[in-house]
Amino acid sequence: MKKPTNPAPNQTPLVLVVDDDEGIRHGLSDILDSVGLEAMAFSSTTELLEAQLPDRPGCLVLDVRLPGASGLDLQTKLNAMGNRMPIIFMTGYGDIPMSVRAMKAGATDFLTKPFRDQEMLDAVTVAIERDTARRAEKAATVGIVELSAALTPREVEVMRLVVAGLLNKQIAHELGVSEITVKIHRGNVMRKMKATSVADLVRKAELIRLASDA
Repeated sequence: MKKPTNPAPNQTPLVLVVDDDEGIRHGLSDILDSVGLEAMAFSSTTELLEAQLPDRPGCLVLDVRLPGASGLDLQTKLNAMGNRMPIIFMTGYGDIPMSVRAMKAGATDFLTKPFRDQEMLDAVTVAIERDTARRAEKAATVGIVELSAALTPREVEVMRLVVAGLLNKQIAHELGVSEITVKIHRGNVMRKMKATSVADLVRKAELIRLASDA
C-alpha cells in the first residue's frame, strides 16, 4: 500500500476491496457506487500492497481466503506496518475461531457470505466513521506536539509538575526557584500550549506522551 510522493488533497472516503472473485469485486464496487462511495478493487493482497494509493479516509473490505497471502496475513502485515485502516472481513465459511482472531487483531466487522447489501453498507459506514475520527485525533495530536516544541526546557519541567498536580509553591520548592518565577513559567506554558484549563493541559500532556510512545 504505497502512498504517492504528493498525496492528493481529496479527502473523500475510499473503500479498498480485495477478493479473488471478479464477480464479487464488481458487485461490491457497484453497491458502494450506488451510495456515492468510491472503491478500488484488487484480486490479491500482493496487488493491493504494490498499488500506489492516495492518503484518504476509508476502509478495507477483505476476503479471508485468498490465493497466496490470506486476508489474515495481510491484517498482520498492516498492523506491523502501523497501518490502522479499519478492516471488514468477508468469508464464505463462517469460521468462528478465524473471526475471533480477526476481531481481536482490530477488524471492525466480519461478514459471512452471502450477506445483504445493507449489511455491507452499514459495516462500511461504521468503518469510515472510525477512520475519519482516528485521522482527526491523529492530526490534533500532531498539532499539540508541535505546540510543545515551543516550550523552553524550564517550561517543560513546570508543565510536567503542573500535570502531576503540584501547586505553585511545591513546584517552586522542587525546582529551587521563586513562586513568582513558577507563575510566569506556568502562564507561558498555558499560553504556548493553548490550554484553557489545567484539565486541558493534562489532556494535551497525555496525548504528547502517547505520541512519544508510539
